[in-house]
Amino acid sequence: MRPARWSALAASAVLAATALVTTSATSSTAAPVRYESENAAISQGAVESNHAGFTGTGFVNYDNVATSSVEYTVNVPSAGQYSLALRYANGTTTSRPLDVAVNGSLVVNDLGFPGTGAWTSYQTVTTTATLAAGTNRIKTTAVVAAGGPNADSLTIDAVGAAATPVAINGQLRVCGTKLCNQYGKPIQLRGMSTHGIQWYSQCIKTASLDALATDWNSDILRISLYVQEGGYETDPRKFTDIVHNYIEEATRRGMYALVDWHQLDPGDPNYNLARAKTFFTEIADRHKDKVNIIYDIANEPNNVSWAGIKSYAEQMIPVIRAKDSDGVVFVGTHGWASLGISDGGSEADIINNPINASNFMYTFHFYAASHQDEYFNALSRAADRIPIFVTEFGTQTYTGDGGNDFTYSQKYLDLLAAKKIGWTNWNFSDDFRSGAVFKEGTCAGNSFTGTSVLKPAGVWVRDRIRTADAFPTN
Repeated sequence: MRPARWSALAASAVLAATALVTTSATSSTAAPVRYESENAAISQGAVESNHAGFTGTGFVNYDNVATSSVEYTVNVPSAGQYSLALRYANGTTTSRPLDVAVNGSLVVNDLGFPGTGAWTSYQTVTTTATLAAGTNRIKTTAVVAAGGPNADSLTIDAVGAAATPVAINGQLRVCGTKLCNQYGKPIQLRGMSTHGIQWYSQCIKTASLDALATDWNSDILRISLYVQEGGYETDPRKFTDIVHNYIEEATRRGMYALVDWHQLDPGDPNYNLARAKTFFTEIADRHKDKVNIIYDIANEPNNVSWAGIKSYAEQMIPVIRAKDSDGVVFVGTHGWASLGISDGGSEADIINNPINASNFMYTFHFYAASHQDEYFNALSRAADRIPIFVTEFGTQTYTGDGGNDFTYSQKYLDLLAAKKIGWTNWNFSDDFRSGAVFKEGTCAGNSFTGTSVLKPAGVWVRDRIRTADAFPTN
């Protein structure tokens, strides 16, 4: 439904690894506690302060060896899930993984650390782990010969049992034509899609994700990984690691993480079948124990028959199931996810020849200023026959630009609410087009809350995300 290409800023992202540091600090409060790396006992590295931007009095510069590692000794008041936020700088363009162990047991394998662009630019990578009450040892170990980045600090924070969307709904599953929560009740998820992460990764950072989770009250983050157009195929390792990181960030905030394999041109998903198998095998294997992961294996198939998409899906779904037996899978429909309308077909193509699998949903996209009665009516009919999730929509034309048709957009959203169809809006960036929610230049700063930073479409969709589903539990 959106054959127009997106030209945008290029944003690099690469991996870096960590090295061994031992820090001792005591705290029994529930507030976040930061452990400075320079206060630690270092193995195969040195404390330095020649690159500005660090907290405390310095950072750890890791030796270029695979055995460099960091072991922080931390204290927490009670047993439970905690977020581990590692602040670092990486001025290289070389991908490097690290392992994270807690009390001698590996909890994260090959955690990615995207490049920050300069040794004076710092970012944070966050993961979660179960800690015991009292003292814990958190060790990060480089696994490649190039070593790791400059390690600035580790911040520990409790992952509370707050009423986040994931805490309430847990593991999702498809029941009939609906998406249901852990109690078997149909729910509607509402949230935002990133722009292409090869262009607008600067819009996905701590402040913006905090705003999305707590100011917008978003249920779900769609992680838009373009396959072509400067995306995954140019550096699979780099982009896979970026996706790993975004999944962890969504998890930390209690949001569902929708991993979007954003194939667009070529429109036949079979062109990228081998790449998709490689990517989703790793994603599903690492995140299979999470309850908030959703896999979208084809964004907008186009100029390809429904039979071709069905064949692709029936090869891809078993790949994911081999690693994650209960994760929900989404599959794009023909005609740019229009149920075939934009390619001259209809929902009957799907209903008469459904995908042979379970626990999956078909996807639909609309741009309200372009896709009106014919598309709306097809969605309304199809939603009574097959499970559907709207993984992308805009209030503008199919280019993601132009004037907003809020009246027809509301007509769509009323239908989606009535039929409990979840949705994510395009897009959470400051791109110049009217469909990007933030005003141009917003992502260079750290202010993302409220409406002053938003374009009209952003104000409109934020208001509708904030009025969330009731999420029934009984």
